[in-house]
Amino acid sequence: MTDAILRATGLSRTFQMGERNVIGIRGVDLEIARGEFVAIRGPSGSGKTTLLTILGCLDRPNEGQLMIDGTDVTALPESALARIRSDKIGFVFQSFNLMPFLNARENVELPMELTSMTAQERTQRAKELLKLVGLADREDHRPSRLSAGEQQRVSIARALANRPPLLLADEPTGNLDSKNKVEIVRLIRRLSAEQNMTSVMVTHDNRVASQAGRVIFIKDGQVRSNKNRVPVKDMVEEEGLD
Repeated sequence: MTDAILRATGLSRTFQMGERNVIGIRGVDLEIARGEFVAIRGPSGSGKTTLLTILGCLDRPNEGQLMIDGTDVTALPESALARIRSDKIGFVFQSFNLMPFLNARENVELPMELTSMTAQERTQRAKELLKLVGLADREDHRPSRLSAGEQQRVSIARALANRPPLLLADEPTGNLDSKNKVEIVRLIRRLSAEQNMTSVMVTHDNRVASQAGRVIFIKDGQVRSNKNRVPVKDMVEEEGLD
């Protein structure tokens, strides 16, 4: 595959549990191209979240190499990894991880605090992103006044704050009802196309995974299947979602 934004070679991660070594992932080889929308699926304990945390530079492999946007991040110091996370990666989590004492706009502004943007620029960017995710009229609401679906939309807007080329989502529909699951996956897909962004989503839900252009199935810490490659822009255009 050419122009891969993510390239993993021989990634392995084990954890020490008392006297036992527990395998998270082992020997994972993976390439993900710019513009793809990829789902990583597998049963509980299969290693899919372990893989995502390594791809997001939140953890390090015991073995193997990881390239992100052409940079070998495997042995970088934590300060350099923090910069890559800030500049290159947007994160969306199942539990939303919003600050309860901040309103929606302020939550979206948080990642921009570490940039050179002025306060006015941060506020304007946050307003634009909330409009993108359909929450322009909720910017002053704190998380406690938002539904679960709305909170996840805020977290998606926050993930896009610094215009990352890569979005990583860990079970983003796990706390949502069926209607909101569909809406959130379609929102991620649409925004990925509009923002020219690669999205990688972990899910145990086959219906959610089927919305992606490629499904990677993991079991017992290993990639067992790796099906289809469809650029997210093509998916959006075919379904008339643009």
